[in-house]
Parts: sequence; structure tokens; C-alpha cells
Amino acid sequence: MVEFRRLLLLLCITSCILCWMPNGATSATDPNDATAVRLLFQNLNSPSQLGWPVNGDDPCGQPWKGISCSGNRVTEIKLSNLGLTGSLPYSLLSLCDLVNFCRDMSGNSLGGSIPYQLPPYVQRLNLAYNNITGTVPYSISNLNALTDLNLGHNQLQQGLAVNFLNLSALSTLDLSFNSLIGDLPQTMSSLSHITTLNLQNNQFTGTIDVLANLPLDNLNVENNNFTGWIPDQLKDINLQSGGNGWSSGPAPPPPPGTPPVPKRNKHHQSGGGSNTTPDVSDSSSSSVDTGKKSGIGGGAIAGIVVSVIVVGAIVAFFLVKRKSKKTSSDLEKLDNQSFAPLPSNGVHEEKSEQTSSVSDMKTFDTSASINLKPPPIDRHKSFDDEEFSKKPTIMKKTVTAPANVKSYSIADLQIATGSFSVDHLVGEGSFGRVYRAQFDDGEVLAVKKIDSSVLSNDLSDDFIEIISNISSLHHPNVTELVGYCSEYGQHLLVYKFHKNGSLHDFLHLPDEYSKPLIWNSRVKIALGTARALEYLHEVSSPSVVHKNIKSANILLDAELNPHLSDSGLASYIPNADQILSHNVGSGYDAPEVALSGQYTLQSDVYSFGVVMLELLSGRMPFDSSRPRSEQSLVRWATPQLHDIDALGKMVDPTLKGLYPVKSLSRFADVIALCVQPEPEFRPPMSEVVQALVRLVQRANMSKRTFSSSDHGGSQRGSDEAALREI
Repeated sequence: MVEFRRLLLLLCITSCILCWMPNGATSATDPNDATAVRLLFQNLNSPSQLGWPVNGDDPCGQPWKGISCSGNRVTEIKLSNLGLTGSLPYSLLSLCDLVNFCRDMSGNSLGGSIPYQLPPYVQRLNLAYNNITGTVPYSISNLNALTDLNLGHNQLQQGLAVNFLNLSALSTLDLSFNSLIGDLPQTMSSLSHITTLNLQNNQFTGTIDVLANLPLDNLNVENNNFTGWIPDQLKDINLQSGGNGWSSGPAPPPPPGTPPVPKRNKHHQSGGGSNTTPDVSDSSSSSVDTGKKSGIGGGAIAGIVVSVIVVGAIVAFFLVKRKSKKTSSDLEKLDNQSFAPLPSNGVHEEKSEQTSSVSDMKTFDTSASINLKPPPIDRHKSFDDEEFSKKPTIMKKTVTAPANVKSYSIADLQIATGSFSVDHLVGEGSFGRVYRAQFDDGEVLAVKKIDSSVLSNDLSDDFIEIISNISSLHHPNVTELVGYCSEYGQHLLVYKFHKNGSLHDFLHLPDEYSKPLIWNSRVKIALGTARALEYLHEVSSPSVVHKNIKSANILLDAELNPHLSDSGLASYIPNADQILSHNVGSGYDAPEVALSGQYTLQSDVYSFGVVMLELLSGRMPFDSSRPRSEQSLVRWATPQLHDIDALGKMVDPTLKGLYPVKSLSRFADVIALCVQPEPEFRPPMSEVVQALVRLVQRANMSKRTFSSSDHGGSQRGSDEAALREI
């Protein structure tokens, strides 16, 4: 009785504890998952149609639309056709247990790019029918569990820079209706479980040979720029191939010695599973049944099978031996004739490998002897005289990259830049974005990723010529090109990285760690930039028009020495003038550029004068936030450049009056010469350099200009020494 009472008391206590526990204690969402889902909600512009609580933190413990959990971990997000806007956040990596992420987020209006960091165990990823831009991130290469990937009907661009070696589980891949370019990656041949592949309505180029031996049931490559021949292995599947530049006539045979192409079995073509094991098991079982019916024992059957195998092996041995003798003798004959084996020999050799009859071997011998000495002009016409006469082979000029620059792989640059993530973005210009690249050995470089709209994938040879031209530019004040990348239709330039960023950021985006440039540093930056332009205009042969002089393209190293970036780029890129014309109104372009759209040496001088005006005033070339009369820096400042009182008022207030007045006046005189509206009256850059050198020599800058605690004080010695060397 006492034990019963104790048991009853224990049950009561347990019931009370369970009643007092909060309802969500067992179903509360993992904090990391809750944070990731909240950020997703915010990035989707907090859509009311989801009905998620604005400050909710328990998507697993509460009925959140489209969210599925297992325990306290989010395992699935399914939000399709809900009119969602915004973009996907960069915090999805924390959803480590998410296996069905975005299984169906299609049919929305999501923008932005695909986050580089995706849940590592995701199996199905569907972002189709949205407005997603950017590239297919390289990080998809690491999603080993991925079985279905659908990125169709978006605005993805550039090449397909994905390594498919680790994606052997992928069975369905849809990249259709985008703007993807370049050749298909060779690693696609490792997609051992792929059955459906949709690549239609892109701008892919090259051949589809890499897809030949994949276990595909459905393949759509319509409306691309594919060329070559459709592999025979793909002609027995559900293939859609219209809208490409396929070659007509029979495909050329493989080179001599190439193994014969295996035929696709019927099981695979019908979408069945295993293609060999069922056949073997069926035949063996039928043999056993037959043996049983005829009274033959299992041991006898085994003996018969072994005998057949042994006899077959002996026959095969002699056939192969005889065949090898024939082949070696033929090769000796070809060597004696001193020319390479003909493709037609490869045809007969392949035929001989597929049959074991003596008559076929005789055919091989006869054909080989006939084709030993063909007329040179008929060598290629042995396949299809009419076809080859219509399409003569055009030999392109081989373009090689210069030896003084390094060739980087797209994979290396993807890793070093976090797949070109926003966190590594340091600037964006007319030709593309610039990313900070951190390599494993600690080296830091700047990678300029040229937009596909600027340089399309079919201009690879032109890109190599651009690299050759840029790499020939060597000057202390010109940013040095150290490498390049040209893979998968993408074009990237690799430069030295300068830790102090651009002059634009220094002047217009100050932060708590940077202090205003002192006057001496501003003069040094102007003089160094002028020397860079003098080199491009008057030393380089032929002359190089920069076309894009602005403070954002003047990079500063640790000693605040200027380095002019993008030098030569606009001079060699086709249609660069039209691309740069979109920048009209930025405040840097000369008046004649806005009228003609043409850039000249004189227009470079004008843009340099605007940069000098930035250094003097601390203002941006065009600032819509200022009163209308002050929005255009040149228009506002030009009338005041020769008025010493007005000039003192327009100087950058962060200088706090710490500058020599005569130096300031002469600096303004150089500006006035450079920004004259008539191009013929602007001085050449050599005269600008001389004027700035005289400015330094006459200014007699006293050490009191270095006595302030402004930024640059720590470099006062190097600044002063540099200026004295002029």
C-alpha cells in the first residue's frame, strides 16, 4: 500500500511538471534556423501572404506556411507561386539540416543572385520562373546530395563555371531559358545518374560530345549556338535539338585506336533500371530450368558452362593475336610511308573490332593497302567529297598569351573571391566588377570580372590580344596586370591589390579609420596620375587613350602613391566608346564627348582636370544633393579658379587651411588649363607634368604643413622625400 501511494505521488509530480512546462519547449526551433528563416522573411520584403509573424522565432513550433521541420530543425521550405519579391539571403548555410530547401520556390518574382552559401545537404533546389540574375555559383559543385536542380526561366548570365565531379547523384538538371554562354564543362561527363537535362534557349557554344555517354532519357538543347555533330548515342533518346548550327553529313570517324562506341540497351532507353544484371539473371535462371526439365544436374550444367567459357577464351585469344599482328604490320607500313594514319583506316579498324570473322579481317587488309598512298588533295574527301568541298576548313591564327602574366583557373578565382560574393566586392565600373581575392598562400590580388555584355564568350582570341597589350604597359603609376582567366566564356583580369582603395573612397567615403588627405599627399597623387597619363599618351607606342579617367580608377597604395587602373582596357575592347557613353553626366566627360561619343587624348586631359578639382575641393564631379547651381563641379568652380578669395572658400574644408596659398593658386591654374571647353586649347600631359613639378619646386612647402595630426602625418617623411625628388 505504501509503495502504491509513492507511485501515485510520483505520477502526480510528473504530471504537474509536464503541465508547467511551456508548450513550445519540445518544439522550439533551433536558434540558428529561426534566425535564417527570419532573414529570409526580411529579404522577401516581409510578404503578408505568408502570414508569418513579424517577430516570430518558432517556425517549427508554430504553423508557418511553407515551413516543414523535423524536431527543432527546419528541413524544407516550399513557397511557390505566391508572388514573392525580394531576394534570397546569404545566411542559408546555417540551415544544415535542410534537405529539401526551395523544393519549389518557382513562379515568384525573386531577384538578386543565388547565394554562394547554400545548405550543404540540400537534395532538391528549384528557383525556376523568377528574375534571378548573376551567375550559377561555383559552390553548387560541393552539394554532393543534390538530385534535382532547376534554375530555368531566370536571367542567369556568363559561363557555367560548375565542377560536376561531385554531383554524381544529380538526376535532373534544368538551366533552360537563361543567357548562359560558353562551352559545356567537360566535368559534365561524370553525371552518372542524370536522366533529364534541359539546356534550351541559352547561348551555349561548342559541341555536346561531353553528353554522349550519359544515361539520359530526355535531352533538350534547342535554340543555342551548338555546333558539330550530334553523337550517335543520343539519337535513340527523347532529343530536341533544333535551332543550332549542327554540321550536316556523316560525322568524321574517331581517331585510329579509339574504342568502339557502346550501344545503349533497351532497358535504359525505356527508362528502366539496371541494364545488364537482369539479363544475366534471367538467362541463368532459364538455363537452370531447362536443365531441370531435361534431367541434367546442376554439376553437369556448371561443367558445360565452364567448357564453353574455356573454348571461347581460346578462340578469342587466337583471333586477338592474329588481329594484333595485322595491326602492327599495317602500322609498320604507315611508318615507312612517313605520314599519319588516315581517318578512313580508323573506320575499318573499328569495324574489325566489332566483328571476329576472317572475311572482315581480309577487308581490313585490302582497304589499308589501297589507302596507303592517296593523292594529298583527296585525303579528306574520302568521307564525303561534296560536304567537305562546301565547307572548307579555315585555319584561325593562333593567339598566345604573354609569358609575363599568369593564367588562373576559374575555380581558383571562385574560391579566392568567395564565388565573387558581395563580401569581396570592392568596386564596380563600366566594364565589370572588381573583387578582392585572398589566396591560400596569403597573397591578395584584385580580380576584375568583365561583364559578358562588354566582351562576349566568342571573343576569346580578342581577349588574349587585350591581355597582351595591357601587359606591355609598365609604369610605377599604372596598376600592374599580373594575370588573367579565360574559361567557360568568362574573361577576368587579375591586378595587384592596393590596400588603401580608390581616391574616390578616400575623398568621399571617409570612415572612422581614415583621415583627410593632407595637401602634400593631394599634390603627389595629382602628379603621379599625370605621369601615368603622360606615359600612356606620349611614351607608349601606339598612344593609349584611357577614356575612363576618374577618381574611382586611381588606386592608392600604403604610401598613398597613385596607380591608374583600367589602363589600356577601353582602348582595346570593341565598342568601348558606346559602353562608356552610358556614363555621360557623371561630370568627368569632356563636352565634345557628349556630342560625338568619341574619346581622345584631349578628353583624357579634361577628365584629369576634373580629378584635380576633386582633390582641391573635396566635392564630387556631380552632386545632385547640392543646389542646382553647384551640382556640376566644373561649372560651379571654373569662374572661381582665378579669384584668390573665392578659391580659398572652395578648398576642401577638411584641410583646415593647412596649405601654401601660392601652391593652391598654381594648382588651380593647371586645373583651368585642363578643363577648357575647347579641346585644342588643353595642354598635353607632358606640359601638365612639368607645371605640377614647377608647382612643387616653387611652393617651398614648409614642415608646418606636416605638423597636423591629419591622415598622412605618419607618412610625412616619405611624402616630403618623394616631393623633393621631383
